[in-house]
Amino acid sequence: MPRNIWSGAISFGLVTVPITVASATEDHSIRFHQYHLEDMGRVRVRKYCEIEDREVDQGEIGKGYQLTKEQVIPISDEELRDLPLPTAKAIEIVAFVPLESVDPLKIGEGYYLAPSGQVAAKPYKLLRMALDRSSKVAVAKYAWSGRERLGLLRVREDVIVLHAMRWPDEIRSPEELLPPPVELSDEEIDGALALMDTMTREDLEGEDFQDTYTEALSQIIEAKRENREPPKLQEPESQAGQIVDLMAALNESVQKARASRGEDADVHELPKKTAKKQPAKKTAAKKTTAKKTSGRRPRSA
Repeated sequence: MPRNIWSGAISFGLVTVPITVASATEDHSIRFHQYHLEDMGRVRVRKYCEIEDREVDQGEIGKGYQLTKEQVIPISDEELRDLPLPTAKAIEIVAFVPLESVDPLKIGEGYYLAPSGQVAAKPYKLLRMALDRSSKVAVAKYAWSGRERLGLLRVREDVIVLHAMRWPDEIRSPEELLPPPVELSDEEIDGALALMDTMTREDLEGEDFQDTYTEALSQIIEAKRENREPPKLQEPESQAGQIVDLMAALNESVQKARASRGEDADVHELPKKTAKKQPAKKTAAKKTTAKKTSGRRPRSA
């Protein structure tokens, strides 16, 4: 059972839903500590005061905002806790939008929202069923860990899920990363679609979606614990450095994908490129010019 990390309420117009919050995900990564190689003694980080040149304990440490090199504005936990924000005590719903209108780049980690007590059961179910029937998601504002955030509320298996969202000014423009203009033939696009078709599946289950890195690392740790040689892992197939013939690469990829699924790799081969070069179709793509703003403006939903 995941532990509660926050308690408060969802504010939905004049409806208030008391809730508790628990993380919806788990991290199974293998973590390492730092050790002194000579004697394997644990290396730890100690906190020192630059002015007094001495180690300080946690009770002597507080927060501060560096205004200039010489001036620091102290901010206490009480001041952060008592900020005059409606989102300090509640997840305040501000809009409902179609899920497809939300850029996935804005969506972050997820949390389960559970009703807090019997009194919350009915308004919680009301909001959950309204979200479910409308096929929309709620956009909300809330304040955790010393900052106000945007959030997205949706339904997953009869439970309301809150996803942290990034503010619009936290998303970088990809304009500088766009590739130079190139031309593609219809055969090349059809080849890419054929490859996508052979790789399409109904779910994300199976050995292709297992964490092989953590599994291999576990095998190394276990082998060293038992004082035996770590297993020799199979080297991945070497890939060609540069694609010379795009159609040939697509055709080979389709055949390999079909073979891995037990299909006949020799049937329905992709069309070969004709000797006569056809005029390429250009896709009209309007470049969006990113607004350059001077300084940081107050964020808005």
